[in-house]
Amino acid sequence: MKIRRLVIAAAAGWGLVVGGLAANATADETCQSPYLPKITGQEDFVYVWTLGIEGVGDGSDKFVTVGANPDRPDYGKVVASVSVGGRHEAHHGGFSDDRRHFWAGGLDDSMIYVFDVATDPAEPKLVKTIDDFVEKTGGVVGPHTFYALPGRVLITGLSSTDGSGKTAFVEYNNDGEYIHTVWFPDDAMYGYDARINSELNRILTSSFTGKTNYMRALPELLGDGAAMNNFGNTMIVWDYHTRKPLQTLQVPGAPLEIRWALQKDHHYAFTTTALTSKLWGVFRKDDGSFEAVELADIGDPAKVPLPVDISISSDDRFLFVDSFMDGMLRVFDVSEPRKAHVVFEQKIGAQLNMVSQSWDGKRLYFTTSLLANWDGTPPGEDEQFLKAFAWDAGSLTLTPKFEIDFRKEGLGRPHIMNFGQLDFYKGRVAMTAP
Repeated sequence: MKIRRLVIAAAAGWGLVVGGLAANATADETCQSPYLPKITGQEDFVYVWTLGIEGVGDGSDKFVTVGANPDRPDYGKVVASVSVGGRHEAHHGGFSDDRRHFWAGGLDDSMIYVFDVATDPAEPKLVKTIDDFVEKTGGVVGPHTFYALPGRVLITGLSSTDGSGKTAFVEYNNDGEYIHTVWFPDDAMYGYDARINSELNRILTSSFTGKTNYMRALPELLGDGAAMNNFGNTMIVWDYHTRKPLQTLQVPGAPLEIRWALQKDHHYAFTTTALTSKLWGVFRKDDGSFEAVELADIGDPAKVPLPVDISISSDDRFLFVDSFMDGMLRVFDVSEPRKAHVVFEQKIGAQLNMVSQSWDGKRLYFTTSLLANWDGTPPGEDEQFLKAFAWDAGSLTLTPKFEIDFRKEGLGRPHIMNFGQLDFYKGRVAMTAP
């Protein structure tokens, strides 16, 4: 498959392309790579990578397009759906650096699917399937985070072939060709998320658990004391250019999603710990090293609300935190990052996982599914929805806009969300990467 690079304006050289992308900083969803051009206006679509459910629709994992622009007739409706055949524990995905292709993975069999979202943003097409990820990478299992680099995609793994949490991050070029594997150090072997601060030349990674654990039913796992010891308690600071680990930070309780602050000279990041229900900050010190600091509880840790996804506002004022077991959204004021405190709480559903935010901070989207064998653990029905809200930062109010019941629509379990826009590619000159 020939994948082409997107540039912001016509440019004659690679250096100009990379410079143009880097200058755009972050993307519409504020957690995205600094090498990805952003959508700053109204998004037209929400793309949802969705787990299949046996007996629901065709039962397969799928890439679902939902209308998100209130000025269009497809607002709040399913616009398109592309099934990949079978159930692979669909989980996370992300764009290539030109935003023309969306890479999505399965945590069970490590399949990777690449969708063309540029030719027709309303109806993406599956254009490439990578079925030899484990073989090519030397035994990495469970592709999790897909993160755009210039001409490349960085992919974090969750496991290795023995089912343990020993893992690595991997890089492919934009044409889907394997480049290399970087294994995590033995004293911090678990992996999960990876996020880059290009200004500081740093990658920050977090840690979860291996396939033996994440493919088990959650109540069974929680009752197995020995298995519960096999979760990560570390975050690693890496040199981005050399891909070398520089520092291991102790963050007990499985730190998951990472969000760097977005404003210039804000040299810190946030994460939450799934098992201990804590909000943590990772702060750069005067000597250039980092420290991890426990900032606040998320709900009642004794009740294990299981915080999962987070989103930081583009002005670094708010951090939106979803917790799976109680279905709650909690909004922290992080304008003084070491004094983070809750300013808003609302129950979104019986269970809750992902949150995606528009760049202007006015719209929030939520989905429900965490893992197929973990869904339905909270009391109540195993509901599966995409919900859209308007957020007013001044009055701290959340107003419902639309809801889609993915089970009723025959789609499955909605997981990660990303945005699309019909006119995004108009006037942009594409060139082939070297």
